[in-house]
Amino acid sequence: MKQKLIALAAAAISFTSVAQADETIAIKPGFMLLSPSGFFGATVNNVGTQVDVEKDLHFKNSTQPVGEIDLLLGDSQLSFEFVPMSFKGSGTLTRNITYNGRTYTAGSVATSEFKADVFDIGYTYYLVNMDDLPSRLQIGIETAVKTVSAKTSITAGGVTSSKNMTIPIPTVGLRGRVALADFIGVTGRFGYLGYSGNTFTDASAQVEFSPLPTLGIYAGYRFIKLKLNNTGMIADMTLKGPVIGGFFRF
Repeated sequence: MKQKLIALAAAAISFTSVAQADETIAIKPGFMLLSPSGFFGATVNNVGTQVDVEKDLHFKNSTQPVGEIDLLLGDSQLSFEFVPMSFKGSGTLTRNITYNGRTYTAGSVATSEFKADVFDIGYTYYLVNMDDLPSRLQIGIETAVKTVSAKTSITAGGVTSSKNMTIPIPTVGLRGRVALADFIGVTGRFGYLGYSGNTFTDASAQVEFSPLPTLGIYAGYRFIKLKLNNTGMIADMTLKGPVIGGFFRF
């Protein structure tokens, strides 16, 4: 029994050392202040208006939460991210807009919303993975599937019309990290791909500051370009802005 306890303690110490050295698990909650631009629409028999979210509906910036969990196993990394996005606007229409088979006339006061919840599952294989030296460098190829659940709506004259869709969009790109041990570092990520008129471009860069090996904060910038064309719903949206948050490593 004594030998088993000693062996168990040794295994626990060994696992803890490996986890700290390799940063096996990282949890990153944060917030994004995103600025929207572009257009969306909903067509019936290919008839519909491209509604400009700035000129027609005066969409405002919005603070969005974001959460990511990373699991690092040797040269491989699994990442799970949830990005809920929601933008609203209102204003007097300066032109007729046909949306989802309904025409809203110029002079009407309209309110509108664009929502897109993104579930992101990615796998990265690090071609360069020097994470056990004082200066750390990681560069890898990432494949991901971003499942987008989107909804748009317009309300005017007491009448609301909406359109929604859910579609998985694959992406291929790069993920990297350059750091001085665990104290300070820079991370970056880029992915792009699409099919059948649906594309997703996702790019981000962050500076990480970690006063403790297992705890830190980050700040950076994120750029998302989303194109959707499915089941009568169309969108070409650019969402970009600063991000801040914290992280825990185990």
